Amino acid sequence: MEQQKNNKNPKNQFPKAWPPKFNIIWIYIVLLGAIAYMWSSYDGGEPLKTEWITVKEEMAANGDIEKMVYVSNQNRTEVFIRKDSLHKYSEKFGGKEPKFGPQFYFIVSSNFNPEEQFEIIRNELPAQNRFSVETEERTNYLGRALEWLFPLLLIAALWIFMFRRMNKNMGGGGQGGGGIFSVGKSQAKLFDKDNNTKVTFKDVAGLEEAKVEVMEIVDFLKNPKKYTALGGKIPKGALLVGPPGTGKTLLAKAVAGEANVPFFSISGSDFVEMFVGVGASRVRDLFRQAKEKAPCIVFIDEIDAVGRARSKNAGFSSNDERENTLNQLLTEMDGFGSNSGVIILAATNRADILDKALMRAGRFDRQIHVDLPELKERIDIFKVHLRPLKLAEGFDIEFLSKQTPGFSGADIANVCNEAALIAARNNKEFIDRQDFLDAVDRIIGGLEKRSKIISPQEKRTIAYHEAGHATVSWILPHANPLLKVTIIPRGRALGAAWYLPEERQITTTEQMMDEMAATLGGRAAEEIINNKISTGALSDLEKITKQAYAMVSYLGMSDAVGNISFYDSTESSGFNIGKPYSEKTAELIDAEAKRFVDQSYETAKRILRENMEGFTRLAEQLLEKEVIFAEDLEKIFGKRLGSQPPTVTEQIEKEIEHEIEQSQTTESSQNE
Repeated sequence: MEQQKNNKNPKNQFPKAWPPKFNIIWIYIVLLGAIAYMWSSYDGGEPLKTEWITVKEEMAANGDIEKMVYVSNQNRTEVFIRKDSLHKYSEKFGGKEPKFGPQFYFIVSSNFNPEEQFEIIRNELPAQNRFSVETEERTNYLGRALEWLFPLLLIAALWIFMFRRMNKNMGGGGQGGGGIFSVGKSQAKLFDKDNNTKVTFKDVAGLEEAKVEVMEIVDFLKNPKKYTALGGKIPKGALLVGPPGTGKTLLAKAVAGEANVPFFSISGSDFVEMFVGVGASRVRDLFRQAKEKAPCIVFIDEIDAVGRARSKNAGFSSNDERENTLNQLLTEMDGFGSNSGVIILAATNRADILDKALMRAGRFDRQIHVDLPELKERIDIFKVHLRPLKLAEGFDIEFLSKQTPGFSGADIANVCNEAALIAARNNKEFIDRQDFLDAVDRIIGGLEKRSKIISPQEKRTIAYHEAGHATVSWILPHANPLLKVTIIPRGRALGAAWYLPEERQITTTEQMMDEMAATLGGRAAEEIINNKISTGALSDLEKITKQAYAMVSYLGMSDAVGNISFYDSTESSGFNIGKPYSEKTAELIDAEAKRFVDQSYETAKRILRENMEGFTRLAEQLLEKEVIFAEDLEKIFGKRLGSQPPTVTEQIEKEIEHEIEQSQTTESSQNE
C-alpha cells in the first residue's frame, strides 16, 4: 500500500533512471579527490638547504645524522636525520616531522674533499653516533628526455593549432571534421529529405521561361521512364546565365525544394585553395558523393571562379591550380566515367569568360537565360516582396512597377525594404506610395544632402542645367520620358533627372540621337544662359562619348564607316592589344563619333532656343520648388509627342475607377 501511495505521489511521477548515465566529469572529480588526499597525507617534501658548518657543528656533533650521500656530479650532499631526532627539527618543517629523507642538503665547492672531511667527523664521534657515508652519481633521465621532447611537443602543438584554425576557416568542421587531412574533401552542402530547403517555384516570381526549362529537369528526375521510354536522355547540365540579382541562385533553391532527390550546393570558389591539388581532389570527392546519391542534382554557384577560359587568363600556366581543377571538372562531367543520374546546374553572370570546353554540348547542354524582369514580371516580384509589409489602402502595384524599369529582383527587394524603413522613420502606421518613390530615388541617386553648402549662383546654374535636360527630353519624341527632376544634391550629384525608359528590345538611330541630345541639354543650357560652360556635365559627356563610339564602331550606324562592327562578343582575339582596324579607319571613327555628338548638341541648343520661354519658366519654378514632376512640364509645354509616364492626377483617377469597379463587383456578388 505504501508503495502504491508513493507511486501516486507527484514527486515520484518521473523517477530518476538507475544507474545514472556515464559522464566524463566523474573521472575528473575522482582524480582531483585522489590528488587532494595524497597532498594532505604526504608528510615529506623537498629537503631544506643548509650549510656545511651547521651540519658539522650541530647535527653531527649531537649525533642526529643517520647517513650522508655525496652526489659527485652535482657537488651536492644530502643529509638523512635519525628518526628519534626528527622532533628537534620539526619547527623548520612547519611543525611536522618529515617521514622521508633526505631532510637537508648542502652544496660543496669543487675543492672540497668530502671523503676526508666526513671521515674526520666520524672519527671524532662515539661509535653509536657515527653515520654512514655514500658516494654516487645521478643522471636525470626525465629532465634530459624533456629537453629533447619539449621542443618537439611545442612544434607539434603549434602545428595542430595552426591547422585547426586553417581547417575551421576552410569549413573543415562541416562533414565529419578530419582537420587538415579533410582538406581535399568536398565542401558541398547536401539537401535531402531530412535536410531540405523550403523554397519552391511558387516563391520564384517571374522567370516563367526559365522555370519551364528547369521544371522539365525536375520532372525527368521524378518520372524518368516517361522520357527514357522514347529513347530520350536527360541533359547532363544546365547553365543559368543572367545579370546579378535576377534570381539564378533562388531558382536553384527552388529546384532543391521541388525535386525529391538529393541536392548538392557548392560555390565555385570552394574548389580553389592555397594547397596544390586540393581543387581537383574536391571535384573528385563531390562527384563520388553525387554518384552514391544518384539520381541527384549538383549546383555550382558562380562557376566562373573555376571555369574561366584558359586562353584568356594571363595567370594560367601548365601547373596552375585553377586549370587543374577545371580539367578535373571537365573530365568528371563528360569523361570516360559514367555519371548516370547526376545533373549539373551552374550559375554565372559572366558566361562570356567561361571555357569553351565547359560550354559545349555533353557538359552543359542548355543555357537558361535569366534576364532582368519586364513590367509584368516586376508586378509578380513586387507581390512576393510586399506580402509581409503593411501597405496603405488602395496601393497600386502596377504603378510602382512602372517606376522601376531595369530593376532586378534583388533591387526590388531592396526597394521594398527601404520603403518600410523610410515609413518607420517618419512614424507612419502604413507604407504609402510616396515612401516607395523615396526609396527608388534613394537607391538610384543616393541619400539627399540638403546640408551641402551651394552658393546662389551655383544653384541657379544647376537649376538651368537640369531644366535643359527636362526641356529637351520632353520636346524630342524619341527621348526617354521624364518622370521628375530635382536640384537637391544626392550622393555625388548636385542635381538629377529621373526618366522612364521604354522597355524595348531594339533601338533605332533616331532614338539614340534624341537620347544623346537630351543628355547634352544641360551643357547646352549652361552655354545659352551663362555664355560659358562648367564642370557639371562630366558624367553627361562621358555617357554620350561612349554612346557615339558604340554607334559608329559597334552598331554600324555611320554611313561613312558602313555596316561594320568591331565588337568581339566571344573575345576570341585573346591577348591581341592591337586595334582590329587601320589608322585611317580610326580617324574616320573619331570624326564620325564627333559628328554625332556635335549634331546632338546643336539639336539640344535649337530646342532650347525655340522653347526659351517655357525653358526659363521651368528653371525658375525648379529654383522655387526644388523638385518638379512630369505634370508640371505638361502644364508648361503641353502634351508630350512621345510616350510619357502617368501623371499624379491620372494615377488618382485610375485608383478611383479601380475602387468603383471593385465595389460594383462586390455588390453584384452579394446580390447573387
